[in-house]
Amino acid sequence: MAKEKKPAKPSYFEAVGRRKTSVARVRIFSKGEAGIIVNEKNFEKYFPTNELRNIVEEPLKKMKLSNKFKILIRASGGGIHSQAEATRHGITRALVIFDADFRKRLKKAGFLKRDPRMKERRKFGLKKARKAPQWSKR
Repeated sequence: MAKEKKPAKPSYFEAVGRRKTSVARVRIFSKGEAGIIVNEKNFEKYFPTNELRNIVEEPLKKMKLSNKFKILIRASGGGIHSQAEATRHGITRALVIFDADFRKRLKKAGFLKRDPRMKERRKFGLKKARKAPQWSKR
Protein backbone atom coordinates (compact mmCIF):
# COMPACT_ATOMS: atom_id res chain seq x y z
CA MET A 1 0.00 0.00 0.00
CA ALA A 2 1.07 3.53 -0.66
CA LYS A 3 2.21 5.69 2.23
CA GLU A 4 -0.17 8.40 3.28
CA LYS A 5 1.30 11.86 2.98
CA LYS A 6 1.25 14.03 6.06
CA PRO A 7 -0.29 17.44 5.46
CA ALA A 8 2.48 19.94 4.70
CA LYS A 9 3.19 22.49 7.40
CA PRO A 10 1.98 25.84 6.08
CA SER A 11 4.61 28.40 5.13
CA TYR A 12 2.62 31.10 6.92
CA PHE A 13 -0.26 31.54 9.35
CA GLU A 14 -3.02 33.91 8.28
CA ALA A 15 -5.71 35.67 10.29
CA VAL A 16 -8.01 38.68 9.97
CA GLY A 17 -8.32 41.38 12.62
CA ARG A 18 -11.10 43.96 12.76
CA ARG A 19 -11.93 47.19 14.60
CA LYS A 20 -14.69 49.69 13.70
CA THR A 21 -14.50 49.75 9.88
CA SER A 22 -10.82 48.71 9.68
CA VAL A 23 -9.77 45.29 8.49
CA ALA A 24 -6.22 43.93 8.76
CA ARG A 25 -5.17 40.73 7.02
CA VAL A 26 -2.11 39.39 8.83
CA ARG A 27 0.34 36.75 7.64
CA ILE A 28 3.00 35.44 10.01
CA PHE A 29 6.02 33.72 8.47
CA SER A 30 8.23 31.69 10.80
CA LYS A 31 11.04 31.75 8.21
CA GLY A 32 12.59 34.86 6.74
CA GLU A 33 13.96 38.14 8.02
CA ALA A 34 12.15 39.26 11.17
CA GLY A 35 10.17 42.47 10.86
CA ILE A 36 6.72 43.93 10.36
CA ILE A 37 5.58 45.26 6.97
CA VAL A 38 2.24 47.12 6.71
CA ASN A 39 0.88 47.87 3.22
CA GLU A 40 4.39 47.40 1.78
CA LYS A 41 5.90 49.94 4.19
CA ASN A 42 7.95 49.37 7.31
CA PHE A 43 5.54 49.54 10.24
CA GLU A 44 7.57 52.35 11.87
CA LYS A 45 6.84 54.51 8.82
CA TYR A 46 3.19 53.43 8.54
CA PHE A 47 2.41 53.94 12.25
CA PRO A 48 4.17 57.25 13.04
CA THR A 49 3.70 57.43 16.83
CA ASN A 50 5.11 55.21 19.57
CA GLU A 51 1.60 54.66 20.93
CA LEU A 52 0.44 53.08 17.65
CA ARG A 53 3.62 50.98 17.35
CA ASN A 54 3.14 49.70 20.91
CA ILE A 55 -0.46 48.73 20.12
CA VAL A 56 0.74 46.67 17.13
CA GLU A 57 3.60 44.98 19.04
CA GLU A 58 1.67 44.22 22.27
CA PRO A 59 0.81 40.56 21.52
CA LEU A 60 4.38 39.84 20.39
CA LYS A 61 5.85 41.46 23.52
CA LYS A 62 3.35 39.59 25.72
CA MET A 63 4.55 36.27 24.29
CA LYS A 64 8.24 37.40 24.15
CA LEU A 65 8.40 36.85 20.38
CA SER A 66 9.35 40.37 19.26
CA ASN A 67 12.02 39.39 16.70
CA LYS A 68 10.94 35.85 15.79
CA PHE A 69 8.58 36.37 12.84
CA LYS A 70 8.31 38.11 9.51
CA ILE A 71 4.84 39.66 9.54
CA LEU A 72 3.06 40.99 6.45
CA ILE A 73 -0.07 43.07 7.02
CA ARG A 74 -2.64 44.43 4.57
CA ALA A 75 -4.68 47.08 6.42
CA SER A 76 -7.64 48.94 4.95
CA GLY A 77 -10.56 51.11 6.04
CA GLY A 78 -11.03 53.34 9.06
CA GLY A 79 -8.37 55.57 10.58
CA ILE A 80 -4.77 54.93 11.58
CA HIS A 81 -5.60 54.13 15.24
CA SER A 82 -8.38 51.77 14.23
CA GLN A 83 -6.01 50.03 11.80
CA ALA A 84 -3.42 49.62 14.56
CA GLU A 85 -5.99 47.91 16.80
CA ALA A 86 -7.23 45.75 13.91
CA THR A 87 -3.61 44.77 13.27
CA ARG A 88 -3.14 43.81 16.93
CA HIS A 89 -6.29 41.67 16.73
CA GLY A 90 -5.05 39.96 13.56
CA ILE A 91 -1.57 39.29 14.94
CA THR A 92 -3.11 37.79 18.07
CA ARG A 93 -5.38 35.49 16.07
CA ALA A 94 -2.47 34.38 13.86
CA LEU A 95 -0.30 33.63 16.93
CA VAL A 96 -3.08 31.41 18.32
CA ILE A 97 -3.19 29.53 15.01
CA PHE A 98 0.62 29.20 15.16
CA ASP A 99 0.54 27.81 18.72
CA ALA A 100 -2.70 27.08 20.57
CA ASP A 101 -0.89 27.31 23.92
CA PHE A 102 -0.66 31.09 23.48
CA ARG A 103 -4.45 31.41 23.62
CA LYS A 104 -4.84 31.52 27.40
CA ARG A 105 -2.37 34.39 27.99
CA LEU A 106 -3.52 36.41 24.98
CA LYS A 107 -7.18 36.01 25.92
CA LYS A 108 -6.47 37.12 29.49
CA ALA A 109 -4.76 40.24 28.11
CA GLY A 110 -7.95 40.96 26.12
CA PHE A 111 -6.34 40.83 22.67
CA LEU A 112 -8.54 38.06 21.26
CA LYS A 113 -11.83 39.91 21.77
CA ARG A 114 -12.96 41.95 18.80
CA ASP A 115 -13.91 45.41 20.04
CA PRO A 116 -17.63 45.60 19.13
CA ARG A 117 -18.00 49.38 19.41
CA MET A 118 -19.08 50.93 16.13
CA LYS A 119 -20.27 54.35 15.03
CA GLU A 120 -24.00 54.74 15.56
CA ARG A 121 -26.03 55.34 12.42
CA ARG A 122 -27.50 58.75 11.63
CA LYS A 123 -31.26 59.12 12.12
CA PHE A 124 -33.45 61.26 9.86
CA GLY A 125 -34.45 64.63 11.26
CA LEU A 126 -31.18 64.81 13.22
CA LYS A 127 -27.78 66.20 12.25
CA LYS A 128 -25.83 63.19 13.58
CA ALA A 129 -26.81 60.02 15.45
CA ARG A 130 -28.23 61.98 18.40
CA LYS A 131 -27.47 65.66 17.76
CA ALA A 132 -30.69 67.53 17.03
CA PRO A 133 -30.91 70.78 15.09
CA GLN A 134 -31.01 73.93 17.21
CA TRP A 135 -34.46 74.51 18.64
CA SER A 136 -36.04 77.84 17.85
CA LYS A 137 -39.14 79.20 19.62
CA ARG A 138 -40.16 81.43 16.65
